[in-house]
Amino acid sequence: MSNTYFSFLITLLAGLSTIIGYFIIYVKKTNHNKIIVSSLALASGVMVCTSIIDLIPESIKLISNSFNSIVTIVLCFLGMILGIVLSMIIDYYLPDINYNSQKKELFRIGLLSMIAIVMHNIPEGIATFMAASSNKKLGISLAIAIALHNIPEGITISVPIYYSTNDKKKAFLYTFISAISEPFGALLAFIFLKNLINDLILGIILSLIAGIMLEISLKNLLPSSKKYGNNTRVILSFIVGFMIMLISIFI
Repeated sequence: MSNTYFSFLITLLAGLSTIIGYFIIYVKKTNHNKIIVSSLALASGVMVCTSIIDLIPESIKLISNSFNSIVTIVLCFLGMILGIVLSMIIDYYLPDINYNSQKKELFRIGLLSMIAIVMHNIPEGIATFMAASSNKKLGISLAIAIALHNIPEGITISVPIYYSTNDKKKAFLYTFISAISEPFGALLAFIFLKNLINDLILGIILSLIAGIMLEISLKNLLPSSKKYGNNTRVILSFIVGFMIMLISIFI
């Protein structure tokens, strides 16, 4: 198998692992609110951990290859601010749907999460493809880590979409779009970006994605999770999500 085919394959498998998170909607629970609150808070923990422990440090590392420490921090900070503003604009202009207010809020959370995760998965796919192209062992290690943390990302999308629409096909479709964005990033890298993308551009993109994820987590996921359950469940689920992502990052 050529390096190119191999790189596409492991990037595809890492992306498709997102769909595993979709199957949580088949868990039979008499109290659906417990699933919703746990999933939203867990998703918030996943996104906060990804942003703080993974995306921001990696952004600083990449940007620092081109600038000194002060400029690096300023550019990373501006990228995060831009991401926060972009997320707020997307949230503001998302179309309304004909559900009750609680279901409408859940649907918007699922849609916002999908957008954020797609934007996160595309550069992730680029990184996996490029790493595997140069070093198969490194590519496999990166793909395994990505696959592990894609599973809770699938939960982040499928649960709010399903419980707002009661439509398993729609929940699967939105989760699948997120999953396929990973190999789409690999395709972009192969066709356009392999010789064009550099550390500075990738570093700024990562800081922007961190800002988007933090805004969604702290403004949407956590406040909404509190509406469906008690603070103890919210805090515990947030910690579990944070720890799952922390473990997957350092494996």
